[in-house]
Amino acid sequence: MSETVLPNDEVQSAPEAPEQTPAAAAKRGGNGLAIFALLLGAAGVAVGGWGAWQVRQLQGADQAQGEHLQALNTLAEALQTREQQLSAQLAGLPPAAELEDRRRLVAQLQGDQQRLSQRLESVLGASRKDWRLAEAEHLLRLASLRLSALQDIASARALVQGADEILREQSDPGAFAAREQLAKSLAALHSVEQPDRTGLFLQLAALRDQVVQLSALAPDFQVKADGESALIADGDGASRWSQWWDKISRYIRIDFNADENIRPLLAGQALNQVRLALSLTLEQAQWAALNGEPNVYAQALAEARSVLLANFNPDHAQSRIMLERLKALADAPVSVVTPDLAQSLSAVQAYIERRHLPAEEAPTGKATEEARP
Repeated sequence: MSETVLPNDEVQSAPEAPEQTPAAAAKRGGNGLAIFALLLGAAGVAVGGWGAWQVRQLQGADQAQGEHLQALNTLAEALQTREQQLSAQLAGLPPAAELEDRRRLVAQLQGDQQRLSQRLESVLGASRKDWRLAEAEHLLRLASLRLSALQDIASARALVQGADEILREQSDPGAFAAREQLAKSLAALHSVEQPDRTGLFLQLAALRDQVVQLSALAPDFQVKADGESALIADGDGASRWSQWWDKISRYIRIDFNADENIRPLLAGQALNQVRLALSLTLEQAQWAALNGEPNVYAQALAEARSVLLANFNPDHAQSRIMLERLKALADAPVSVVTPDLAQSLSAVQAYIERRHLPAEEAPTGKATEEARP
């Protein structure tokens, strides 16, 4: 076995390698400390920033709390002011005994007011009923006047119906007799037919408009064509004989085949006078129709027919139609026999008088009313 023998220099230089390691280690340690110091600085900055943010948050919270406290202080001051006002009002209130007296007086006043209102309502209700009954009596008077003056059945029926409605509103058994008479009057009015006076007036007016169209209704003379050809000379046209015949035919007419009733012709002022007379008779018939005068109406239509027959040809269509219309209108009624409303009016008046009688005289009034026929 052989071994390598190192020289002494090499043996002694071997320990020098460990002497250089601490310097490198010290350098590396300084770098680590620097890094650590930087980390510590960064951590300090972070801690400082967080602390500053916390301080700002605390300052904001303190400011909000300060504002809230200020609002609470304002509210407390307002409540204190309201409390002082309430205290002042309570101090101004009367004592409990006086309040009780006032409450009792108010209750008494309300009771008196209610009784007065009820009494006033009863008085006004009675007055209103009296007014309504007076209105029913007035309606019956109007109905009687319409029947006697104008023979207006429809208006009288409506007026009597209104009076019966007023008596029905009374809800009084004592009105039975009066309502019975009103029912009889209504039945009588319903049994009478109302004449159509307005229609008659308008139909007569239409006939008056046709009067101005009436004329002399005789047929015009016309020369036959073959006669004319016979009277015309050859060559120069109409001869002297034909001219003379045309002139004389205006004054003399000869018709050997006449089958109509020929009357003298009306012309000029005479025709206008006849038309005026016929129009006046029809106007008189119109007045009679509106006023319900049957004698005047019949006489006027008879005169109108006489004027037509005396002055116009009855065989002509226009005159014949007018005569037929006058005959038909003469048969139309212009007046009716109206029922008497005196008993109904008397019954309503008796009922009104009985309502105004005192309580002790009421049975006597009722017996008198029942004794009426």
